Amino acid sequence: MSPPRILAVIPARGGSKGLPGKNIRPLAGLPLIAHSIRAAALTPEVTRCIVSTDSAEIAAVARDAGGEAPFLRPAELARDDTPMAPVVRHALEWCERDEGQSYAAVLLLDPTSPARVPQQLASAAARLFADDDLDGVISVSEPTFNPVWVGVRTGSAPSGALERYFEAGTGVTRRQDTERFLRINGNFYLWRADFVRRLEASWFDEGRHAGAEIPESQAFSIDDEYEFRLIEALVAARIITLPWLERS
Repeated sequence: MSPPRILAVIPARGGSKGLPGKNIRPLAGLPLIAHSIRAAALTPEVTRCIVSTDSAEIAAVARDAGGEAPFLRPAELARDDTPMAPVVRHALEWCERDEGQSYAAVLLLDPTSPARVPQQLASAAARLFADDDLDGVISVSEPTFNPVWVGVRTGSAPSGALERYFEAGTGVTRRQDTERFLRINGNFYLWRADFVRRLEASWFDEGRHAGAEIPESQAFSIDDEYEFRLIEALVAARIITLPWLERS
C-alpha cells in the first residue's frame, strides 16, 4: 500500500503587529520561515509542503529558501481575527484541486515555532494512522511551572485579593504533590484531512486528539522581540538544536 499522503501547511500572514516582519527575519542565518520549510523537507512522511501567505514578499522569501508558495491567501483569510481552521482548509482544498488527488492528513507548522525534530513529526504521523479513532496528534510539553499549584487571579472588588485559579490546587503546599501538567505548545498540529474539512472553529472541542510530548525547550513560540532574542541566544548556546543547521 502507498503511504498516507500528508500535506504540510506553513501559515505566514504578512501583518504581524507584535513583531513586524518576524516570519522573514533571520534566525541563525536563515529567514524564520525557512526553519519550518527545512523541517518538512527532512520528514519523509510529508508528501508536499506549501506556505500559505497573503504577502508577496514572504512568498518570495519562502521560494528562495526552497519552499513552495503556489498562491496568495485571500484577504478575507488574512485578517487579525481570522481563525486557523478556514486557512488550513483553504490550503488543503487548493492543493487537492491543483493535484487532482486527495490527502489523508494535514500537518500545520507555524513558522514562529521553529524548534522541531523531524523524527517527532514522523512519530506523530505513525500514531495518527495507527488509531482510527483519532482526529489528530498535537504537540504538548510539561512547562517549567505547574499552574494548578501557583495559578492565581485577582478576586472581586473591593479588596481584589488573590484567589486560586484552579480548585485542584487547594491545600497543595509542594510542587511535588501536584498532578503532572501538560500544555498545548503549538510546535505542530497533525490532523486527518476529513477532520479539517468538517472543522468549524475549535479543533480541541470538535475532535479527539492524542498528545505527542516534546521537551519544553522545543516548545517555543515567537510573538515579540524578547522571545526572538531569547531563541537566538538558546540556538547560539546549542541549548536548542536545529537539525538542518547541523547538516549545513
